[in-house]
Amino acid sequence: MILHELIEKREKLALVGLGYVGLPLALAFARKMRVLGFDIHQGRVDLLSSGQDPSRELSDDDFRDADIEFTSDPGRLREARFFIVAVPTPVDRHKVPDLRPLLAASETIGAALKPGDCVVFESTVYPGCTEEDCLPLLERHSGLKVGRDFMLGYSPERINPGDKQRPLASITKIVSGNDADALECIAGVYGSIITAGTYRAPSIKVAEAAKVIENSQRDLNISFVNELAIIFDKMGIDTREVLEAAATKWNFLKFSPGLVGGHCIGVDPYYLVHKAKKLGYDPEVILSGRRINDRMPAFVAKKLVQLLIARGKNPSECKVLLQGITFKENVSDIRNSKVADLYDELRGYSVQVDVVDPYADASEVMEEYGIPMVTHPGSDYDAVVVAVAHNAFRKQTLGDLLKCMGPGPVLIDLKGLYERPTDDSLTYWRL
Repeated sequence: MILHELIEKREKLALVGLGYVGLPLALAFARKMRVLGFDIHQGRVDLLSSGQDPSRELSDDDFRDADIEFTSDPGRLREARFFIVAVPTPVDRHKVPDLRPLLAASETIGAALKPGDCVVFESTVYPGCTEEDCLPLLERHSGLKVGRDFMLGYSPERINPGDKQRPLASITKIVSGNDADALECIAGVYGSIITAGTYRAPSIKVAEAAKVIENSQRDLNISFVNELAIIFDKMGIDTREVLEAAATKWNFLKFSPGLVGGHCIGVDPYYLVHKAKKLGYDPEVILSGRRINDRMPAFVAKKLVQLLIARGKNPSECKVLLQGITFKENVSDIRNSKVADLYDELRGYSVQVDVVDPYADASEVMEEYGIPMVTHPGSDYDAVVVAVAHNAFRKQTLGDLLKCMGPGPVLIDLKGLYERPTDDSLTYWRL
């Protein structure tokens, strides 16, 4: 049985894709078994081999005592018996799923596949992708047949970057397989590191669907409160005060308005939409939520310009500080950052904008978005936008913020971190 061979370190487990999902998973397995960490980016492999996490999510201690080798050589994958795929599944500029990383990984593993091996996909996909898109490549490049020669499964990732309260092992893991033997094998391997236990889905498609609706549901709930924020702003009502009041009812689901970016919530719904359209159905609710969330940067930018004008300022002569550009707090990931969209919207009003973020890599931000970052903010900003709830920003007081602002300042508190000031020396607004 593969599990026994892995635990006894007679065989290896290979983790393909060493990003936010793959690396923590690889290191968790490496405390139980021999692991081969594979990534196509040699620079990342070099950093990992020296015990450094490029995303800065993991510390030196996380690498210590881990039985793992890192490589970019696809030929070494033949050393493994159990393969886990955790490569990105983004969308292109037309919001269509970009499966190129996933399909390339399938071809690479197919070339290394041997009789008796097992392949599990973790990347977020639409229902059917594992069996309809990835499996044919595995079989074609290996010359093997699923069910007869090798096992196939899907186990959706549930890692939450930046969340130190819910470590990998404490989150129930959904597992699925092409047949009962595959399911038993996959559940056993994951069960060896997941203390919260595994949930055995009845099919691969069910497991895929469960993952894609998790983030789609969250996207829709946030879009609802974002729409409320737009409506209540027109009424002069504080949305967060409304949510606090409503949350006193036991069955009220409390979500907060905000910018919805990142590689999950802002992307995954499009995978479900893509599959639905291929089946001849045009989703309405899902796309409605996406439209609302995608237009929030424009709404915030317009509101800031209106507040500047109300202060007697000419927006084209104003200087604004954006605090934070990563997609969420306390992570370095800038993928699909809606703060970058906010920057572009403000520049469209000819506003001068500085960006500061203690987590983001300035060279990555410039390469991805063409946005320069400042290391030391100035002291004469007409407005400050606190866009990401990094711990460093949470420690700031209103007094700290006022020190970097000029006369008649405006504060946009997108995350609701600060209490509303009692005087009118500062114009304060939040979603």
